[in-house]
Amino acid sequence: MPGKLDGKVALITGATSGIGKATALLFAAEGAAVVFSGRRVALGKAVEAELRQRGAQVLFVETDHTQSADCARLVASALGAFGKIDILFNNAGIVTKGTAETTTEADWAQTLAVNVTAVWRMCKLVIPELRKNGGGAIVNNASDWAVVGGKGALPYAASKGAVAQMTKSMALDHAHENIRVNAVCPGDTLVDRWLEKGYFEHSDPVTLEEAMTESAAYLPLGRFGLPEEIARAALFLASDDSSFVTGHLLLVDGGNTAQ
Repeated sequence: MPGKLDGKVALITGATSGIGKATALLFAAEGAAVVFSGRRVALGKAVEAELRQRGAQVLFVETDHTQSADCARLVASALGAFGKIDILFNNAGIVTKGTAETTTEADWAQTLAVNVTAVWRMCKLVIPELRKNGGGAIVNNASDWAVVGGKGALPYAASKGAVAQMTKSMALDHAHENIRVNAVCPGDTLVDRWLEKGYFEHSDPVTLEEAMTESAAYLPLGRFGLPEEIARAALFLASDDSSFVTGHLLLVDGGNTAQ
């Protein structure tokens, strides 16, 4: 059976683990050549090796998305390896906690640099390449907190709200060029950081079972999402299955925003 992304080249940021890694694996399984970035080189090389073992065309590029030169090098590497870019998944991001009073200047600046400025920068670099191809797809990773407030996470929620508005504005700016721009908006998803010290207001790391019990108390579906579930939503927005969809915020949040 042909894959949904046969013949496509997908560029995925922040794909050494979690949602990014799951999306890289899925896009490759659907026939795409995958270029992905990350700061953790050992993990990036491991994901690259795993994809090669599966027969995928893949390239890992170490990238700090707060640096414009790194972003430009990433795009140049993708073009050098595969000659084009058809899909951009802006997945790289950080979660920062804090209220207006407790957020530091450094945390605010870093959150905007990674979650907002880097998304704009990657789109600015990739849109001309999509135009050369006669169109393409951009998928931004926003959050359910892009559309509802996030208690105790002001910088993160603000940054994801900005991503939502960037998504809609770019969709309008480039629809006439057959460049579709959408965002996937995950709710709480079981990635490594949720088990670390400090999440769920715990002073110590939590187990998977504890995390799932905690999530059952407030999510209508009674559990965290899985990275693979977010990846499937990203695939829909990146593929021709969503050929008449642009400017959309696709909530994949276990019902959180319906409450």
